[in-house]
Amino acid sequence: MLTLASKLKRDDGLKGSRTSATASDSTRRVSVRDRLLVKEVAELEANLPCTCKVHFPDPNKLHCFQLTVTPDEGYYQGGKFQFETEVPDAYNMVPPKVRCLTRIWHPNITETGEICLSLLREHSIDGTGWAPTRTLKDVVWGLNSLFTDLLNFDDPLNIEAAEHHLRDKEDFRNKVEDYIKRYAR
Repeated sequence: MLTLASKLKRDDGLKGSRTSATASDSTRRVSVRDRLLVKEVAELEANLPCTCKVHFPDPNKLHCFQLTVTPDEGYYQGGKFQFETEVPDAYNMVPPKVRCLTRIWHPNITETGEICLSLLREHSIDGTGWAPTRTLKDVVWGLNSLFTDLLNFDDPLNIEAAEHHLRDKEDFRNKVEDYIKRYAR
């Protein structure tokens, strides 16, 4: 599956047999981000939560992938939520850009796909934002947790959804179930 990994190994193997000018040219073509991603994607696939599935539309572009989260408990059980992840060139100094592609009624995800998850913030007041020590595995586990233990009604991005939950929990649950039936199957 990791065709970029195969390319990197092949390039490393060819390095010794090329002139130094050609070898440095080959090294320039493979970014630090891509070298990190080869390692991180392998780790991610080995440690994926059972409720998550990762898909690479182009196996040569490990910096663009889709994540499907299918919660098995809580308000969002039975839904199938798609996320699009793009890892910028400056990774791992900056976090990946993540957007929810599935319309959802959630206090920490807007209906247009913006996500409030502290580790996706480049700068965070509380110190829980992105750090170069974080990996794609942390991002996937964090997104998965937005449907269970990180579901946060006290610091919402979608204020209307959080207020709805505060006002009428049963009606909130009904609206979540309606959104799942309409958009998350």
